[in-house]
Amino acid sequence: MEIKTVGVIGAGQMGNGIAHVCALAGLDVLLNDVDEDRVTAGLATINGNMMRQVAKELISEAERKAALERIRPAVGLEALRPSDIVIEAATENEQVKRSIFTALCPVLRPETIIASNTSSISITRLAASTDRPERFIGIHFMNPVPLMQLVELIRGIATEDPTFEASKALIDKLGKTTTVAEDFPAFIVNRILLPMINEAIYTLYEGVGSVDAIDTAMRLGANHPMGPLQLADFIGLDTCLSVMQVLHDGLADTKYRPCPLLVKYVEAGWLGRKTKRGFYDYRGEQPIPTR
Repeated sequence: MEIKTVGVIGAGQMGNGIAHVCALAGLDVLLNDVDEDRVTAGLATINGNMMRQVAKELISEAERKAALERIRPAVGLEALRPSDIVIEAATENEQVKRSIFTALCPVLRPETIIASNTSSISITRLAASTDRPERFIGIHFMNPVPLMQLVELIRGIATEDPTFEASKALIDKLGKTTTVAEDFPAFIVNRILLPMINEAIYTLYEGVGSVDAIDTAMRLGANHPMGPLQLADFIGLDTCLSVMQVLHDGLADTKYRPCPLLVKYVEAGWLGRKTKRGFYDYRGEQPIPTR
């Protein structure tokens, strides 16, 4: 099966990034969200990010215009029917995702593949909420999608070979590198990355170091491009908490217990960059550590 048209559910940070790279690769894209305003905002973000690519001479102005013309707003799930594959990039909440798939399946063609961009939730379990578990797969893009090279590909227990091969071919067409992960909680990247971030939050919680000290230590001592607390703010603290809860529940090991300070920040609505407050305060000209 050759994928020519990609449906994307969710026009936020991950969804608009997926739409961005698919359109630049010459694919037609149908971009969907819960309301038209969010799709409009997503398209504006894509245009701004492509303009930066033009300024850096990574793409030409002609490529930018052609790519934008390939992305069409899809108002309502019914508008996704022409898709060869639909990639769900909604919030990292299993019930939300399952409800989307339940509503989506009746409007799709029988041969359409469904993929989830989940960063942690069981692909087998999500597939079971659809009418096509053999044509369901996990395609986990890294954030930010236009810049990050890796894509995790995760088969559920029922995923058939043609689904896997078509999805792998799509990733290749996007110029990304595939790594194949087994269907275990958080897969490979987040199974390793999120416990490190959680441990950094424990280090802050226990008073071992300040926000600035912890991030500086890991940038300069471990050569990380950004500190773990800065990275947590970039990912979104609600997403970090969701992944840790999936690990803790799925593996039943206390080493994955979410740090109480992470829980407190999420409860306060301090989710990182997207709310202007997290481990840093982003409301001024420069981010300021909150602890």
